[in-house]
Amino acid sequence: MRSSDRSFLSKRASTGLIAGMSALALVAGMTTPAAAQALPAGQPAAQDTAARQISALQRLKQNQSKAESKLDSKLAVEQRLRTDRAAAAALPQLRSGVKLSATGSVLVDISVDKVTDDLLGALTKSGAGIRAVSTGLGEIRADVPFAALTGISGRADVRRVDTASGAITASARSSKAPARQETKEQKEARVAAAVQSAVAQRGSAALVTSEGDRAHNADTARAEFGVTGVGVKICALSDGVDSLAASQAAGELPAVDVLPTQEGDGDEGTAMLEILHDLAPGAALGFASAFNSEASFADNIRALRQQLHCDIIVDDVLYFVESPFQDGLIARAVNDVTADGALYFSSAGNEGNVADGTAGHWEGDFRDSGRIVGKFAGTAHDWDPSATTQVFQPISNASSAQVPVTLHWSDPLGASANDYDLYLFDRTGNVVTFSQDVQDGEQDPYEILQTPTFGGTGLRLAVVKFHGENRYLSLSALRGRFTDSADGLKAFNTPGVTVGHSAAKQAFSVAAAPAAGPLPFDLEPGDPANPRGPYPGSFSASSALERFSSDGPRRVFYHANGTPITPGNVGSTGGEVRAKPDITAADGVLTSVDGFDPFFGTSAAAPHAAAIAGLVLSGNPGIAPAEVREALVNTALDLGPAGFDGRTGAGIILADRVLAYTGASPQPRALAQNPTIAPTDGGDLVDPGDTVSVTLPVANTGDADAVSTSVVLTSPTANVVVTPRSQNYGTIPKGQTVSRVFTVRVPLSHPVGTPVVLDARVTFAAAASPTRASFSFSVGRPSPVAQDFAYSGAPVAIPDNNPLGASVSIPVSGVGRASRVTFSVDGATCSTATGATTVGLDHTFVGDLVGTLTAPNGAVATLHSRSGGGGNNFCQVVFADSATAAFSTVTSANAPFTGAWRPVTALSGFAAVAADGVWTYKVVDAAGGDAGAIRAVSLHVNGYLTPPPGG
Repeated sequence: MRSSDRSFLSKRASTGLIAGMSALALVAGMTTPAAAQALPAGQPAAQDTAARQISALQRLKQNQSKAESKLDSKLAVEQRLRTDRAAAAALPQLRSGVKLSATGSVLVDISVDKVTDDLLGALTKSGAGIRAVSTGLGEIRADVPFAALTGISGRADVRRVDTASGAITASARSSKAPARQETKEQKEARVAAAVQSAVAQRGSAALVTSEGDRAHNADTARAEFGVTGVGVKICALSDGVDSLAASQAAGELPAVDVLPTQEGDGDEGTAMLEILHDLAPGAALGFASAFNSEASFADNIRALRQQLHCDIIVDDVLYFVESPFQDGLIARAVNDVTADGALYFSSAGNEGNVADGTAGHWEGDFRDSGRIVGKFAGTAHDWDPSATTQVFQPISNASSAQVPVTLHWSDPLGASANDYDLYLFDRTGNVVTFSQDVQDGEQDPYEILQTPTFGGTGLRLAVVKFHGENRYLSLSALRGRFTDSADGLKAFNTPGVTVGHSAAKQAFSVAAAPAAGPLPFDLEPGDPANPRGPYPGSFSASSALERFSSDGPRRVFYHANGTPITPGNVGSTGGEVRAKPDITAADGVLTSVDGFDPFFGTSAAAPHAAAIAGLVLSGNPGIAPAEVREALVNTALDLGPAGFDGRTGAGIILADRVLAYTGASPQPRALAQNPTIAPTDGGDLVDPGDTVSVTLPVANTGDADAVSTSVVLTSPTANVVVTPRSQNYGTIPKGQTVSRVFTVRVPLSHPVGTPVVLDARVTFAAAASPTRASFSFSVGRPSPVAQDFAYSGAPVAIPDNNPLGASVSIPVSGVGRASRVTFSVDGATCSTATGATTVGLDHTFVGDLVGTLTAPNGAVATLHSRSGGGGNNFCQVVFADSATAAFSTVTSANAPFTGAWRPVTALSGFAAVAADGVWTYKVVDAAGGDAGAIRAVSLHVNGYLTPPPGG
């Protein structure tokens, strides 16, 4: 919930997680005899200090105000240490680990009853920078001045303020590989150089193909069954797609639909897209980042389905806050899209498994050790199921640095009245760090801490029940291990580290097996050799699972709405057990993306499985999701014990076996294309009363010939007559286009400027039939004179790195319907000067900006989107469909940006819109560190000429 780590075993610290907290001692009686022997001389004094310090911590918790109780415990403690001299004196060496920015702010997630303008205004007034807003889920991510936290948490409409939820992707990368740290300018230069290199080498260098294509028999399956993914859209969620343009320039990727402002930061998404394209080259692709916040991730899952119409969605991200025991925000979004018919694939995770001895996970019922902790309340959990009492869980020395450790228990989300706390100790019993949030009936059953930046020897964990009933616990040291300690502590591990949305009922949780060479580094010193894959052969029953792949099953106690599955029993015999992971697929494969060559981890496995499912849908349009699951599970090669197992699921999938099971076959896909419109009187424009010749092409973009193709063309526009209503197009060969001519009569009474709409229904002999498309053409003579409407207000500041953006309104009147729209960012004198007041839009690094134009009817066109890199300022820029070059091609060398450019979205979409009303130009700054303002913009609208009396 409170850190970010984007690569396996690198475990970088991020804002809000605790690291290097100084010594507090454990109370007397909490250590085992073996651990007690490790304490230094003067043990009673050390234990007295421990008792005083833990009591001081608990006193802070007991005496919190209502506003403080709604804060993350580390934020609350840090505030007390800064303002309460008595608390600081009682805890002289304590450091909360809260990391503030250079300006004294901290990134937080604010949970609210309802996102309102009043709340957003209050946050802005407090100095907070808004980073993400989920109106539907009631969550705001904001960079908040530390001093303003209790003012925010004290609001009645704020439920909770937590340090920003952390997340990891499931790529497996060496801890020795340094994380890329670069400025925006360095990133711009790197990406531009990569694109240049790709363009220069295209055609001379072979394309990179995932070895998983061969290992899964996908290459031979495509040839045998004649399916390529045509007719299917597969969309990925990950960190980002920095190298998307370079991959496209190299021919590694086709066009990809990216949700606006959701391109993210990083390149794991690009690598996943390349895998999808390698195995299902005919499929359409989409992407959105999963790294803005937990709520934003959930919103983007739904948006991929609803806005981009994705048939299959795949991700490789885990948020630490995700509950193992109930479907949370992200899992509920997965449930929504699968209920709507989409298939969802997710990485099982790289958190290890008990069979290979690579996990740090324990779950089971709380066992009261009888050891009292602190002055006020609390008993420690006993990890040892035997007669021996052990209140410590030891972490291995080799995996103790910057490990996120999560504690969940079996209360419903947002309604935990049982308060558990989590502590990390060193080998002498000193508290290193802690998590002791308040749970009093309105909070999540969740605590998190992070081990120190530089690790340590003999680290161990303890769970304390501060108050409440015994509950079922889940403790995970994510990508760490619980291992017997040198001073005699025994490690206790259980299966089931796979958590969160990957364990949603209808999701496919995907484990990993190497396709080619082995993972090129040891997970921990002294580990057995990592397995290698079958390439250039294909997977078989003797193939091996990756040793880091996460195991299941997953026990769940609550329905998504928080009602118990087994009322009265939320312990080890209650709830339901979900068989996770579901299947296994390839990792350790090549992509063209720097840093993912090879690409290891369940991050790579999930897109292989999703692409194979894409081939299934392509060869069986309309197949039920349940049948796809049946095919993947029933044809999988069993890699472990007979039947399903908690490491590999049903086993590893092979494309040829799956397609044979479903009876896949090449499918045609006949689609109506944009028609050619010609008045039969020879004129160049359509007037009321005209008869129009409509030449309608139908293209077959599928994998087989389209037989018995016909088109029914109708119009919902009043009194418009189409003849003939239907026409036979015959057989359209694969890859070919056939046209037919229809006649459309426009009534004399048809109002000028109102478009005629045509609906085409294309039928052909295939399961994907029919396909539908709508087109329109304008009626009337456009006015040659553009009317100009300018924004006349004061400059409007563009908030830095804020999805709310800045907007200006442009009222329009006296036009009627629009025949043509252009938009300009004006300015008197153009320059690249920072803060220039004579330009239309001043902003440093315009590549941060996304600009949209919204018509009075709500239609939206994107004018510019993250183009221009580090160049400054728009001045005398005209966005027009007729411009020679697209604004997406500009670089920082074009600054200041002037002249005519094609917008991202064609402004022809505004043709025939009722122009009178208020238009809005909005600019969103999608990255931090730069500022500017909207100063002078104009809208230019052509209407229609009034026809003479009598037509």
